[in-house]
Amino acid sequence: MTSRELAEASLQEQETDHMALARGNVGGYEYNRMVVQFSMMDGAREIQCAVSASAMDDIEHVSRTAPDQREQQFLRLRDRIEQRAVEKFVAGDFEGNPAGIILRGIDFRKIGD
Repeated sequence: MTSRELAEASLQEQETDHMALARGNVGGYEYNRMVVQFSMMDGAREIQCAVSASAMDDIEHVSRTAPDQREQQFLRLRDRIEQRAVEKFVAGDFEGNPAGIILRGIDFRKIGD
């Protein structure tokens, strides 16, 4: 195997490691907690996740989205939200009991913001 082939194989392995989770289900908006619940799949194991309403508003730079529009907002932002959930999963950043992944506005801020 050439050095280029080895480098490409290593890159593919790293990409696979970073996508340790697959898309799961959307549980919907929970008004009392002001989060959209969703899940990610680690093989056959379902990982419960939630993203705060304020985090989604921060991402879209809007002041406040109506509660009946939260699921549509989540679907628009789903790829970005799920990528961040994967990053927290790989880092072992779990909260609660049972352990899950909670995403807040700070999880989407760039360094220096």
